[in-house]
Amino acid sequence: MIPAMSSAVSSSRGASAALRFGRLAAMGALAALILVAGVWASWGTAQHVMLTKGRERGTIEVTRCGEDTCSGPYTPVSAGSRARQEVEIDRSVAVAKGRTYAVVVKPGSDDVVRSGLAGILHAWVPLGGALLLASVVVAGGLRRTRAAWVLAGSGVALLTAAFVAV
Repeated sequence: MIPAMSSAVSSSRGASAALRFGRLAAMGALAALILVAGVWASWGTAQHVMLTKGRERGTIEVTRCGEDTCSGPYTPVSAGSRARQEVEIDRSVAVAKGRTYAVVVKPGSDDVVRSGLAGILHAWVPLGGALLLASVVVAGGLRRTRAAWVLAGSGVALLTAAFVAV
């Protein structure tokens, strides 16, 4: 082999390795960012549902629904909780007029979130979507199909469980 060709081949390999490393780093960072965003979006509601010690718990009977929220009277269940004439809960497929739901009051407000297993699963729905999206990045960008299938399966399981529970 000609010495100049040997140098060109090794620099080509080095450039290829650098590009491969750059792709892996970028796609790994993107997948991690998607998952962190899913946890961040879920935690805003999940913290109230999962960490109920010291929080006001009770029930809401939904009497009226608007475009974004539904409201109704709050009946306390836990000690130290006070009855309220009207509290608001976010309107979603999980809330229907005329039904009664177990809820937790967000501290310092008259807003409530669903409690129990249905509330926990509903709170983590954004993470389920993030798992599905991250699985595409992991499969295509990182070329890690097994890890992608695990992420996708976890996302589908979480979303399915939330759908069934709600």
